[in-house]
Amino acid sequence: MVSNGTNGINGTGVTPLRSFGGVVGGLIGLVATSAIAGLLVTASLTPVVALTGVATTSTINVFETLPDYLEIEPLAQRSNIYASRSDGSPVLLATLYDQNRVEVGWDDIGQNVKDAAIAGEDPRFYEHGGVDLQGTVRGALTTAFKGSVQGGSSITQQYVKNVLVQKCEMLPTEEEISDCYAAATVTTASRKLKEMRMAIGVEKKYAKNDILRQYLNIAGFGGRVYGIEAAAAYYYGTTAAGLTVAQAASLVAIVNNPGKFRLDRPASEANGAANGYQDNRERRDYILGEMLRYGKITQAEFDEAIAAPVEPTINEPSTGCQTAGSNAYFCDYVIHMLASDPVFGADEETRIKHIRRGGLSVYTTLDLDLQDAAVRTLNENVPKSLAGWDVGAVISSVEVGSGRVLAMAQNKDYSQDPEVQAAGNNWSSVNYNTDFATGGSRGFQPGSTYKVFTLAEWLSTGHSVDERVDSAPRSAWGTFNDSCLGPQNYDSEGWSPKNDANESGGNYSALESTIGSINTGFIGMAKRLDLCGIRKMAEAFGMHRADGEPLSQSASAVIGTNEVAPLSMAVAFAGIANNGVTCSPIVIDRMIGADGTEVPIPTSRCAQSVSPDVDHQMVAALSQVMTRGTAVQSNISTEPRVPMFGKTGTTDGAKDTWMSGASSKVATVVGVVTVTGNANQRARNFESGPAATARHRMWPDVMSVANAKYGGDPFPGVSVIPPPEEESSDDGDEDFDDDTDQDPQDQDDSDEND
Repeated sequence: MVSNGTNGINGTGVTPLRSFGGVVGGLIGLVATSAIAGLLVTASLTPVVALTGVATTSTINVFETLPDYLEIEPLAQRSNIYASRSDGSPVLLATLYDQNRVEVGWDDIGQNVKDAAIAGEDPRFYEHGGVDLQGTVRGALTTAFKGSVQGGSSITQQYVKNVLVQKCEMLPTEEEISDCYAAATVTTASRKLKEMRMAIGVEKKYAKNDILRQYLNIAGFGGRVYGIEAAAAYYYGTTAAGLTVAQAASLVAIVNNPGKFRLDRPASEANGAANGYQDNRERRDYILGEMLRYGKITQAEFDEAIAAPVEPTINEPSTGCQTAGSNAYFCDYVIHMLASDPVFGADEETRIKHIRRGGLSVYTTLDLDLQDAAVRTLNENVPKSLAGWDVGAVISSVEVGSGRVLAMAQNKDYSQDPEVQAAGNNWSSVNYNTDFATGGSRGFQPGSTYKVFTLAEWLSTGHSVDERVDSAPRSAWGTFNDSCLGPQNYDSEGWSPKNDANESGGNYSALESTIGSINTGFIGMAKRLDLCGIRKMAEAFGMHRADGEPLSQSASAVIGTNEVAPLSMAVAFAGIANNGVTCSPIVIDRMIGADGTEVPIPTSRCAQSVSPDVDHQMVAALSQVMTRGTAVQSNISTEPRVPMFGKTGTTDGAKDTWMSGASSKVATVVGVVTVTGNANQRARNFESGPAATARHRMWPDVMSVANAKYGGDPFPGVSVIPPPEEESSDDGDEDFDDDTDQDPQDQDDSDEND
């Protein structure tokens, strides 16, 4: 934004000597300006006047054809993103803006500011009709004879110019902005005439106090600071209502020439702290003198203000998700959701501008009690970086029945600065919890947690948990039915998946395979099913590849080789906990516009993934995973106790390890992953203990907070959940080496992630 003042536009403070030609040119300008001044008196005060002189008549005709209506659009304001505490109180996560502005009402602006603005910029503001003729003539005379000052613009004229520049800055392209700005600020008589005409129109439509209020809201205060409220917060850590006389005068001084008089220059710069902000002080003291002259302050107040040093206390506003600290990845996900949802605009560019300029208050679903627990346990159990292993760790929690994302954390520090990221792999801009399209990675293999979808298809097609299948390990599995791609033959490919503890497989039931996470048991189940049906079942629970490609439906996909986002798995487990109804994730509870009205937000889409009866059978089987299966370690440490179910998962070579589960209220997924390269977690240790069991140390920490806060109801069909029989060592009954011999038909087994 720009603003005309009465102290010149060249910013040098030096009045050069004028040549004869310059004086003549100035006198010509004076005559033209004086004609305009006389015209304006006539145009604004006398409807019909007989004027003589061709030049003046021509000027009147030109003036009368100019538009006098100024369409005033909403000001660009900063948007805030909030989380919430247990008591419901909002906590600011981040602020986003192109222009750091908070628009405020008349009563929120202190009288010191109003008086300083009028005394310093337009002493006859309440007397003229939009154009200060006395100031205009004085400015013209000074320009004619000195050549250094083009002042005399009233506050209303300055406001008009700022509105026109504001409109420029809202245009879509830099080229359009530049062209518009040049037209709005060019020093020509026609532009000045148009500005005056519009100023008179503004005065006819709006009350003086409204004009002054909006002038103080729109004015630029240096850099990206706009409006008196943001300026007060930025330069002095206070509000527009709380500024002292001296502070108010210093801020109003900036409006006259933001580049020259701003107060945030480093000490090394000439007009900065090194010389006590001398330029600002001189302008401030002039304004204070004018305030005294016009009776806005007493002599005692003047003396006190003049004696006060110019001492700003710069308060950098939080801008962008990097200021959200440990909540930055969730914040980043919120921004991506705002930018991608048509609810917020027709295209991404429109949505981003709306976010950064719309003055929105975005109240998110993030539960800081759960989030703090997730961050704390990650910090305690998994390092941000480790020599020889690019280790990642993730936690996502979703509310059952609503899709609200309650927690989202990872073991890295957030930064989008390439130089910072290059300093070490403890920094990342990639959100390991989410899809690639929403700022995440290309996904991770979930291992045996994916088996729940084969279990769902098994039960949906009429099989029971007690039904047994031939599940002995072998190298020739024969032909699998696939109604979408045709029969898939595994006789001659040499695909020979094994079980972690070398279980024989034998004749396991579906329940036994679920409790012990028997790979060959689930492959045996898949032999009696349709691979396409298993894939569609996973999709029904919201599963999709993190990179946007279709899910693989090969035999190896049954035991978890599709790369998916942890949040997607949390959504699926929330669906299992919700009687088989899966709800898409949402991150915004409500959004308030700059005018205080509710803004429409995306809602969760819920759909029945499996019948309630099938779902109850799934929960009954998965509950026993917690009490006598591979998830015992997570169960015994979770307090208070509520009914829960879960499933563990480990990928080939113990590269990634998972614990996924839910109560009837909250679903949580915890994973320790290898971001790039390979690492066998069974051969690595953290300070907190074995890497392979870190998930069982973290999952209970988060679910204990969830259980205490949200509680948990018994699941239908699961009458009593007994306590765990004994603590598992995680060495003999886990599902490591899910896919020791990769399926050659599966092209999605790559261990590379972004």
